[in-house]
Amino acid sequence: MQFQTTAGIYEANDRIPVQTIAKIYEANDRIRAKLKETLAGVTEHQVAVLPDGEKWSIAQIAEHVSMVGNGMYRICAKLLSKAEANGQLSDGTVDLKAFSEKALGIADIKLEAPEIVQPTGTRSIAESIRSLDETQEAFNSLRPLFEKYDASEPKFPHPYLGDMTAVEWLAMYGGHEVRHLRQIKRLLERIG
Repeated sequence: MQFQTTAGIYEANDRIPVQTIAKIYEANDRIRAKLKETLAGVTEHQVAVLPDGEKWSIAQIAEHVSMVGNGMYRICAKLLSKAEANGQLSDGTVDLKAFSEKALGIADIKLEAPEIVQPTGTRSIAESIRSLDETQEAFNSLRPLFEKYDASEPKFPHPYLGDMTAVEWLAMYGGHEVRHLRQIKRLLERIG
């Protein structure tokens, strides 16, 4: 089940009005904790099962999520370095209404991941979780820049949403994880 917030698409208990960088980080941390908890509870059998009609196993989904998260971190770091060079300071608030509307537009559409973030199938759940943790720490290192600089001008294109700011990529980071958390839960229901 999904809900719309100003920071993107989150699950029911993440339905908070996100209007600051701190709130986006809080929502992303809750989502990450749910994803890790779900992955930690997956059995060896469930990890590799590929039900009829599915393209990726749970292990492959976890690998994809970790790859995308790392890419989003690199995009944010690049955009924030440009924002820092511009020197325009932020007041700490963000307006993600337009982004939220665009994100909602693709929420229920099956999307094809770009080749660069297609899972190889060689990474274990434990390796993917380690990668997720590393990316989370990397994002935490960017938080002071997100809070200090106005990152509304430098943009980088998303394959489905068009040009996005660093703050929009930060919100998408949590939204992407929630999208695949729901996918994993659906697979677990089918696998049993």
